Amino acid sequence: MNSSEARHEVDLLISTEDSTGASRALGDLWAHEGSPSAASFVVQRFEQLRPTLKLQPYRLGILRSFTVEPMVPLLRAAAFCAGIDLTVYVSDFNAYVQAITEQDSALYKFRPDAVILAVQTRDVAPEIWNHASALSVEQARASVARVAGDFSDWVQGFRRNSTAHLIVHNLEQPVLPSRGLLDTQPGMSQSAAIVQINAELRNLAGSQVGVYVLDYDALGARHGRSTWHDERKWVTVRLPIAAPNLNRLVTEWMRFLHPLTGKVAKALVVDLDNTLWGGVIGEDGMTGIRLGSEYPGSAYQAVQRALLDLYRRGILLAVCSKNNRDDALEAIDKHPGMLLNRSHFAAMRINWTDKSQNLREIAAELNLGVDSLAFLDDNPIERQQVRTALPEVFVIDLPADPMKFETAIRECPMFERLTVSAEDEQRGAIYQAQHAREQLEQRVSSREDFYRSLQQEAEIAPLTKASLARIAQLTNKTNQFNLTTRRYTEQQVAELNTKPGWECFSIRVRDRFGDNGLVGVAITRRDGDTTEIETFLMSCRVIGRTVETAFLSFLAGRARSQGAQRLQGWFLPTKKNAPARDFYSTHGFTSAHQNGDGTLWTLDLAANSLPAPEWIRLRILNGDEGRND
Repeated sequence: MNSSEARHEVDLLISTEDSTGASRALGDLWAHEGSPSAASFVVQRFEQLRPTLKLQPYRLGILRSFTVEPMVPLLRAAAFCAGIDLTVYVSDFNAYVQAITEQDSALYKFRPDAVILAVQTRDVAPEIWNHASALSVEQARASVARVAGDFSDWVQGFRRNSTAHLIVHNLEQPVLPSRGLLDTQPGMSQSAAIVQINAELRNLAGSQVGVYVLDYDALGARHGRSTWHDERKWVTVRLPIAAPNLNRLVTEWMRFLHPLTGKVAKALVVDLDNTLWGGVIGEDGMTGIRLGSEYPGSAYQAVQRALLDLYRRGILLAVCSKNNRDDALEAIDKHPGMLLNRSHFAAMRINWTDKSQNLREIAAELNLGVDSLAFLDDNPIERQQVRTALPEVFVIDLPADPMKFETAIRECPMFERLTVSAEDEQRGAIYQAQHAREQLEQRVSSREDFYRSLQQEAEIAPLTKASLARIAQLTNKTNQFNLTTRRYTEQQVAELNTKPGWECFSIRVRDRFGDNGLVGVAITRRDGDTTEIETFLMSCRVIGRTVETAFLSFLAGRARSQGAQRLQGWFLPTKKNAPARDFYSTHGFTSAHQNGDGTLWTLDLAANSLPAPEWIRLRILNGDEGRND
């Protein structure tokens, strides 16, 4: 289908009010064309579809030392195709310092959710870019210190005025260093100075909440430094990036926007034949499939290495394959070329059932929404069938050449993360332990016997630097047992915790099968004789084990000890939080007020003791015990 035909199909789908089909067709058009004219068409049609689609609004500011205007429509088109309705503010040319330092600047009036600081080496370190060969070692070191200090001042100035996320481009290397081969010899060279500045920038980001480094130098190197830049455009219109690379920078920006907006996959469901190994196990047998360190089996080992990296990032893996189960499991268990094993997979569907049905079952087993799944399959017919039957699933389009499979996986923005918690790193093991709990539950005679046999221990602690990222993560990803579904960034959680009367607590749960990790968050606000629960959420993997009662009991006791007479909280219904609907009423709260948004529930603390379950051993940490600075 050519471009004209693709656009006609989009308009036809819009005219028949098939907004889902039109949205998918626009995504296909953008993926295949990606041109400025395609961007204009995609943006216009998505704006037309906006009232009928569930798009996530997001506000992005761009501070720059070069022309970025041609990239803005490309970025908005890419964002629309990812389900993000992006509003973009671009600062005046080279006015990034004023935008950051002035409290009433247009940037802060725009109230961004995230800001990109895109500057070039030649602009922030002109002496290193233009005159490195003339600098002494001492002068070069002084330049490095000055530039690192400038970045520190900008980041700290930004954080004083905004809780938005900040994405900072690092500094790029020149195509040809000023001293030629001497640049790689001992001493403070041009490239060494830029490397040191970038190292300081990484350290700076690591010390600040919600600040991230975009490796602009690596981006240019990946696509070829000699072809990344367009010097003629730079000197004429201050656009240093060659036209073919504009979309590549947009793609890099989108890799950050996906995790920032929560447009990520929590699980990757993979096929087996010609995906994890070459060939068909049922026909070729153990000795016939291609999987090893030599070509062509090396392509499939590269796929498995990529999947292992995702697993260690906290992304669940599952299998969905049309196969004889025994044959497939024998290959997984016994083939010497396998890097993955059964323990890496949180769920398996190896049968001859329709794959879309298997995906539904896998989502249910993992207690995830279907929209949290990504699907990897070499067969384009299977991919299209899943795309049609389950448009919520993110389907990875694999190229025909298996040698390129690994790259397609690693470049997928749905797997990007900006922080990884201890729970993320252990997620696969946590799901394996959950299977053991479910088996125990089936063997015991009563719910109380099940609770006691788990030997649960709960640890409640106030917010610490170590728990901040996980707490913010839970507020953004927990949907089912979340009473208000209020979303917070790390910066916002940290800021709330400094306000008088506000407190933030987390709960960690262990049992005989292992550590569930940090699984619950409560944010409270004290006002006179009333403590209000602003946020109360629990991970679905511990719901139904009375952990939520233990947590609520703690909040009631703390409010009572601080002189409160009432504990209250809202339940704000969403499409996904029905499991939490009766939480307050089943714990003795009474309905105090209702409006169009939800119900306010209140508990008389003098008349209700709200004890913790006796089968949970509760440990309360103070701020110092829970701290890991």
